[in-house]
Amino acid sequence: MGIVAESQFHVLAVDDSLIDRKLIERLLKTSSYQVTAVDSGSKALEFLGLLEQEESSLDSSPVSSNTHQEVEVNLIITDYCMPGMTGYDLLKRIKESSSLRNIPVVIMSSENVPSRINRCLEEGADEFFLKPVRLADVHKLKPHMMRTKLKDHHQSQEKDREEDPEEAGSANRRPEVEFRAPGNQQQPQHHSSNKRKSIEEGLSPDRRRPRYSDFVHVGIP
Repeated sequence: MGIVAESQFHVLAVDDSLIDRKLIERLLKTSSYQVTAVDSGSKALEFLGLLEQEESSLDSSPVSSNTHQEVEVNLIITDYCMPGMTGYDLLKRIKESSSLRNIPVVIMSSENVPSRINRCLEEGADEFFLKPVRLADVHKLKPHMMRTKLKDHHQSQEKDREEDPEEAGSANRRPEVEFRAPGNQQQPQHHSSNKRKSIEEGLSPDRRRPRYSDFVHVGIP
């Protein structure tokens, strides 16, 4: 499969302001992204299935398959200042989840506060945008989604290789073949050496070198 197309990326946008939410939704759709927009952090967690997971762990009861979102989320972009759950709180909840922590998170804010920016970046945010968000900001999202997509693809391939019994068996058989190879190569040399030695031992000293005394007696009358 080739490089993933932009139309396959799904972005979850979170903002309590209707105007800002519509703006970011329009910018994302202009860039051919699939968009789901919600107005609170709790609704974002509900869409991601995190609330159901936490309730299930408390009740110790299984969660039905229809309680989790059907569409994969490739990136979350959220406002920082929201009533109830802030964007920073949402960021922490996502990064604390073993199933969601790899999703890139981008924070938006209308206030340029360095301490706030550093706080979010240290917690794991991938970008921090100042409002109003521009199209140039949206163009910065693709590398984060591509990197995560490729990372997930490589991890899936490694998992498949580990679970493939035939590949694992062939890997175990390779050292046995390699150890036998040197012995097989040395056998012809050893056989040839013995054969040459036996031939030399079978030759008498007379056949290897004429005796000088024989030539002397032939010349005497």
